[in-house]
Amino acid sequence: MNNMAQTGEIAENHLMTRLRSLMKIREIGVLAALLLMFIIMSFASPYFLSVNNIFNVMRNMSTIGIMAIGMTMIIVTAGIDLSVGSMLAVTAIVMARLMYHGVGTLPAVLAGFAVGAVLGAVNGLLITKLKLTPFIPTLGMLSIARGLTVLFATGLKGSVASNISVKDPFVEFIGGGYLGPIPMPVIIMFFLVFISSFFLRRTVLGRQIYAIGSNEEAAMLSGVNVDRVKLFVYTLMGLLCALSGIMTAGLLSTAATNSGTGNELDVIAAVVIGGASLQGGKGSVWGAIIGAAIMSVLRNSFVLLHLPGFVQTISIGVVIILAVSIDSRKQGS
Repeated sequence: MNNMAQTGEIAENHLMTRLRSLMKIREIGVLAALLLMFIIMSFASPYFLSVNNIFNVMRNMSTIGIMAIGMTMIIVTAGIDLSVGSMLAVTAIVMARLMYHGVGTLPAVLAGFAVGAVLGAVNGLLITKLKLTPFIPTLGMLSIARGLTVLFATGLKGSVASNISVKDPFVEFIGGGYLGPIPMPVIIMFFLVFISSFFLRRTVLGRQIYAIGSNEEAAMLSGVNVDRVKLFVYTLMGLLCALSGIMTAGLLSTAATNSGTGNELDVIAAVVIGGASLQGGKGSVWGAIIGAAIMSVLRNSFVLLHLPGFVQTISIGVVIILAVSIDSRKQGS
């Protein structure tokens, strides 16, 4: 009997230890908040848990989620990128403009990715070579890329409509198509989430990204090429913005100069809400995706409940402040 009691006590202690370890995982609290939102909205609106609405929520979060993958890596290195919305717009406009002039689908799409990669690399080079705080060059790129968007859309004389129609079957499928009942953007997003999560946790470069954010000087002394890693994450951010821009153009069948406006706030919010630390060194792709889901559910809830737009904007701002405040308290403790 004593042996059975001791065995039971050991099992109970082991279970409690596992539960405490589980509760320390940053994503658990965020996931719990998302589940709570689902429960509340299931009672608040009969339409929330419908299959169509859930897929709409997931599709609406897909572009933010994809960009949040790159933003996670940037924030883990203690950086930030304020230009993501503008890079989304300019890459879509470049692709659409080339298609408008008869360029084939593949060259036009690749050109969009190339523009995204170049703009992201410019951010990385300004940060690494000129040693600028990431806030400054990416804020400048926000304005530069938006200006380039208008230039490519309207030309030097501004004689062409600001929105360029996109009637390409492949691009429309990528942005608005379905594979069975599942929207294609959702499939692409989760595919990238799995790949990037594995990359961050299981590869040398992924571990170097965390090392730089935790202690850049120590990472440098241990042989990590800090500049090269930072250049990589900012260039990758540009590529992911290009993918999001192409998907947005495909969904709307048009590339607009105002595409991506304000997306930088949503992307950064998703990553921070998902548990990433603005101090660097902490964060995960899965956490960012859960954060993007919270943002998307929040926006969808306001629509279903017929609440005014300003309440939505204020609420998102409050959520961001709370998330950053919680992170600051954790860093200080």
